[in-house]
Amino acid sequence: MSMLFSPITIRGVRLKNRIMMSPMGTLAADQEGKLTEWQYLHYGARAIGQAGLIMIEVTAVERTGADPGGLGLWDDGQEQRLRELVSMLHRQGTAVGMQLGHAGRKKEQGTGFSSSGAAYRGKRTKPMTIAEIERVIEAFRNAAVRARRAGVDVIELHGAHGYLINDFLSPLTNQREDMYGGSRENRYRFLGRTLEKVRQVWNGPLFVRISAEEYHPHGNHIEDHLDFAERMKAQGVDLIDASSGGVTDQKPEVYPGYQVAYAEAIRRQIGMPTAAVGLITCGKQAEEILRKGQADLIAVGRALLKDPFWPRTAAEQLGETISEPAPYRNQWFTTGYTEG
Repeated sequence: MSMLFSPITIRGVRLKNRIMMSPMGTLAADQEGKLTEWQYLHYGARAIGQAGLIMIEVTAVERTGADPGGLGLWDDGQEQRLRELVSMLHRQGTAVGMQLGHAGRKKEQGTGFSSSGAAYRGKRTKPMTIAEIERVIEAFRNAAVRARRAGVDVIELHGAHGYLINDFLSPLTNQREDMYGGSRENRYRFLGRTLEKVRQVWNGPLFVRISAEEYHPHGNHIEDHLDFAERMKAQGVDLIDASSGGVTDQKPEVYPGYQVAYAEAIRRQIGMPTAAVGLITCGKQAEEILRKGQADLIAVGRALLKDPFWPRTAAEQLGETISEPAPYRNQWFTTGYTEG
């Protein structure tokens, strides 16, 4: 069997294959941050398509960290629809992850919070007080409790793309002069304390998405994130989801697998499982990444938006036959079938 379609177990949670649906924002939630019918269909299609792990799009831990259409988990009233979605996806044989985050300075409407008041696209942001930092860290903990009660299998913290956790990690945006700014150790403190709080209430697999390269000479690079990864490993993080960019508007040169080297560096040098992401579009490419030991999971984003049945497509490219959903039995891979 190919590695892509071999199972993997992470902290007691078994994934039937190595394909993770990347957390792709839809901004399709209702005005209260609750899931809508469209999102049930959106995620349900990828479960039927046989993704091993569906990572639900970034979900705000506070109303202050969400834009209109963004999912939220800051209130117990948002749990019920999440529980229904998780149960539905479980019935289709997929594991379910939830990415928890806070928009920070990138909040599109209203004033965004930030580590130090750095503007975003010319728009002022509000530097956080210690009390506000403590409140948001507690909000991450409370959202993790709600995710646990809803039956989620994996929690991922969104520490990438210039959002609040990344805002604290990056020397480009974090100009604080207290215990949350300056050195790597201090810039990590916000994430570190958030991980500590989440681990108090969450025993399952815990991932962190990072921007391993910020594409600016004074920003974080892979060397910084190797240091951060050592700290995360010590705090019980199970997997690093290695993305890049988003702190500035600087666009990287993109090509197939352009971020895979970051996942590989963390995996080899820190000894942590990683997910590779970034223009991974076909089964043979995904298989090669796994065979070379560059990553443990393949995070597929836009390719899964274009093709909800991307796992079936990848299997066909690899000469594999995977289990179809029961209503599709003998329809996916058979030859000589004539439509009636």
